[in-house]
Amino acid sequence: MMNDISGILKKQVFFKDNYVDLSNNFDSRINQVQTKEAFSEKWTNPKSDVLTNDKKFVKDQKRWFLELYGFSSEKELNSFCNGKIILDAGCGIGYKSAWIAEKCPNSLVIGMDMSESVLLASERYKNFKNLFFIKGDIADSPFKKESIDIVICDQVIMHTEDPNHTFEHLGGLVKESGSFFCYVYSKKALVRELIDDYFRDKVHDLSNEEIWELSNQLTELGKNLTELNVQVEVPNIPLLNIKKGKYDIQRFIYWNFIKCFYNKEWDINANNIVNYDWYSPSNAKRYSEKEFKSIINHNNFSIDFFHQEEACFSGRFAKNKLV
Repeated sequence: MMNDISGILKKQVFFKDNYVDLSNNFDSRINQVQTKEAFSEKWTNPKSDVLTNDKKFVKDQKRWFLELYGFSSEKELNSFCNGKIILDAGCGIGYKSAWIAEKCPNSLVIGMDMSESVLLASERYKNFKNLFFIKGDIADSPFKKESIDIVICDQVIMHTEDPNHTFEHLGGLVKESGSFFCYVYSKKALVRELIDDYFRDKVHDLSNEEIWELSNQLTELGKNLTELNVQVEVPNIPLLNIKKGKYDIQRFIYWNFIKCFYNKEWDINANNIVNYDWYSPSNAKRYSEKEFKSIINHNNFSIDFFHQEEACFSGRFAKNKLV
């Protein structure tokens, strides 16, 4: 088991048990500050306890992680990751960092996040000897270049002030022939994109309580639409980027007009949190497949595995050897 983090840091850092706060140099631009505060509110709000207590939610998230990055099972993930130095960049409440640390006991896992969640994570998972947490900016991390075997930036990079810069920075930490797991939001239908942009701007005028109330309203809308159990045939409408097909009415509105998430198998608070997660941060850039692949190639990575669905693009990218 690896538990010495000092060799990969640019300068000496003093951890208190498994945690250190390096947030002094955090990006102070207004959208990034608002985004940081939004995620701190999300993870420290008592409602969010449901995310780690709802076994169905956690099981679904782990299954989806394996799907996003091309693993058929936890055993295959263990085979790929065990014995490696792994950075979970944007770890949130830390349950995926802890999952990987548990499944890969011979790895050194570092969870890093800008929000208050990372302190909660360090307290919750303090008994893991191969897991450390750092509060700080993942776009300006304290690690040496090419010191990390696997960098994971799952559902996070688009929330940074300049995702292209963040990709370049995190990619620079990956060792030659190491791996970068990354996920970005995909661009949706035109009306959905316009409404999302409207909310990105509007959140500066809303209190946390108002955003939570909006999230509750969207969950209720999603629930009511789901319970209609109505299918609709949709023609191809290229001008609005609406794709032909047969949709459940909730899914049709969700993908093309407004995110009103609802999963009947999850606790109602878990549904509210998903809607909050989408509408609360100012920074939430979306990409086309071409744009994302261009960033991957530009930063000297090749694609080992690529995944796409309506919500996102994700993949496992290998650091190319310099010729």
